[in-house]
Amino acid sequence: MIEEHFTALRGALDRTRTAAPTIELWGAHLATVLAAGGRLLACGNGGSAAEAQHLTGELVGKFLGDRQPLSAIALHADTSAGTAIVNDYGEHEFYARQVRAHGRSGDVLVALSTSGRSQNVVAAAKVAHELGMVTWALTGPAPNPLTALCDDAIAVEADSVATVQEVHLAVVHALCARLDESLEARA
Repeated sequence: MIEEHFTALRGALDRTRTAAPTIELWGAHLATVLAAGGRLLACGNGGSAAEAQHLTGELVGKFLGDRQPLSAIALHADTSAGTAIVNDYGEHEFYARQVRAHGRSGDVLVALSTSGRSQNVVAAAKVAHELGMVTWALTGPAPNPLTALCDDAIAVEADSVATVQEVHLAVVHALCARLDESLEARA
């Protein structure tokens, strides 16, 4: 069982190598946005929420080297606002309402969904488009509604949700490395 998991992960990582140019572009673009005072918003459910928070933690804190903190918000992390939104507006508005509150034209939304069908994440991407934000999706196999809606996407071809999430973490770390490299080059 463990050997099969590692084999599946290795295969998914190999297939995701083709996304390297996309990650390069995302990192350079994100450096431009954040250096100009913009922000990154990130959302997902369950394990994808954990990945979203991992990404924002690397930006507000640091990835490898010390640098200025960057504006990044994991939308699920504000439990008081989130529970009030769900109570007053319903679960489908959980992220969309927060995007309306925090997102500005030119900011970036990273939307994570292993299925690409999470209704609250798809709703957040729709609102981000209305606001003029850049939207990037990290999903499982395409096609799916989220990859179709976002400006760009990395869809991990894997059968297992766990494998998709593990590859998403590798993509998050590669994105952070490219972002830091781009910011350092500006200094």
